Amino acid sequence: MKEKWRVIHKECTGKVRLMFGDEAGFGRINKPKYCWCEKGVRPNVPCHHIREYRYVYGAVEPRTGESHFLVMPQCNTVCMNVFLRELSTAYPSDYILLVVDGASWHKAKGLEVPANIELLYLPPYTPEMNPIEQIWKEIRKLGFRNEIFKTLDKVIERLCEVIRDLPPDVIKSITARDWICNVFNWGLVLYSSNLKASKQSIVERVKERE
Repeated sequence: MKEKWRVIHKECTGKVRLMFGDEAGFGRINKPKYCWCEKGVRPNVPCHHIREYRYVYGAVEPRTGESHFLVMPQCNTVCMNVFLRELSTAYPSDYILLVVDGASWHKAKGLEVPANIELLYLPPYTPEMNPIEQIWKEIRKLGFRNEIFKTLDKVIERLCEVIRDLPPDVIKSITARDWICNVFNWGLVLYSSNLKASKQSIVERVKERE
């Protein structure tokens, strides 16, 4: 653990970020959702069953509400590599601890993880531990409730609009769970303690040589 924090400290000139990543599909197929109507009236809502999709790759930072999203054509290793490069470029001076699930493209041999990103994996079958899942629900609620789209391009346009209008404070309010913040704060305390101990050790060695 000490060696790990020393490597992070050496390579990172900015922040250490704990982010949660995932992917979600959005398309022209939709399911009817509840809605308001007059008492005694059964509402009619439009519904499509056209299987055309695009996939959103996303990473959110619960402590700050900062995020990074990218719309891609598929969920595979190639697209994951593109997303990781874009995420790395967005925070070039920071070291990103990116928590993801065990999807095959998250562990593929051809995965190219940038130097300032480290992948951490959730236990199997625990989507409830990934707070970005709630962000997908929020996006669907805001932009894809009881509406049909004439083309896939319209889906992408709406998707980008909703993501762009998601403010950091909303993302933070949805994703900042106590256990996440506590674990990250504990890690920072551990890092600070190790760094302080290392400095004291260096001072003691210098005094011994004198």
